[in-house]
Amino acid sequence: MSAPGVFTPKPESRASTAHVPKARLLLDRFCARLASVQRRSNATVVTYRIEMRRFLEYAEKLGLEAAGVTPEHLAGYLLCRQEADRLDSRSVAKAVSCLRSFFRFVVEEGIRPDNPAALLEGPGKSRRLPETMDRETVEKLLDAIDSGGALGLRDRALFEMVYSSGLRVSEVAGMNIRDVDFAEGVARIRGKGNKERIAVFGTEAATWLKRYLGESRPKLAGKRPGSEGGAAGHSPLFVGRTGKRLSRKGIWKNFAKYAALAGTGSKVHTLRHSFATGLLEGGADLRTVQVLLGHADLATTQIYAHVDSALLKESHRRYLPVLEKRGGKKERGR
Repeated sequence: MSAPGVFTPKPESRASTAHVPKARLLLDRFCARLASVQRRSNATVVTYRIEMRRFLEYAEKLGLEAAGVTPEHLAGYLLCRQEADRLDSRSVAKAVSCLRSFFRFVVEEGIRPDNPAALLEGPGKSRRLPETMDRETVEKLLDAIDSGGALGLRDRALFEMVYSSGLRVSEVAGMNIRDVDFAEGVARIRGKGNKERIAVFGTEAATWLKRYLGESRPKLAGKRPGSEGGAAGHSPLFVGRTGKRLSRKGIWKNFAKYAALAGTGSKVHTLRHSFATGLLEGGADLRTVQVLLGHADLATTQIYAHVDSALLKESHRRYLPVLEKRGGKKERGR
């Protein structure tokens, strides 16, 4: 079986494909279409591949092929997924989206005339406010990183960059050295759908990033010949202990360790949420936050306005009784 990240199968002879299940070949073609025609990101294709592999294994146990799947079979699969993996509404919605896309492809291939997933109804999207951290908690977490070693210095620079620029994990993992412009205080970021945007970073992040590039990265990159990159400048910005590009899983694992040391159960994406709400608290408008986060739709950014409102309501609830008792206003810093 090919690795999940490989989307364009190598040409195979009839003899070699004779023993490959039809479902496997169909999944390979589907993923190749996602990557080459629809231009979906690598992470999206991997997610779709994993979800559809689960479904095809489920269908195989029932003795089903793609042409014989009904809406009832799909509903049964989703129910099994919910019970076995305790999926939340967002994860179920993603699974429904994968099924719709896959069977749309099946129809286009002429395997069946209809899309059984078209009748599926995803769960109603709950407007869940994203988790955020205040500045003091962020500082506590960053200070929990021991920057005395090469790996700790790298992690401090990386998470300072994530917080200062509001980056996604995939975005910071995909950065190259040439993407950073210290003179302008900006970095070129490749976001969802490989869309490029300019991210701004502050002096604190710049300080740690310069230290990492000068002290830590040469030690880590030196362990892998050629990891410094060539004239094209495609060498990765953040590398692991072997000199290879640091993976998303590596970043998640490292953040979880520091979050535990700081006494918070937050995830790395919380830094991005905290960046956004911090901007709004500071007076930035939604359009500015949308551009800095790289959101294609302003509606996606509006969730942070609700977070900011929630913070204002909490402050009102906590401080209003005090103000009324004192008969006057009192300024309080955040």
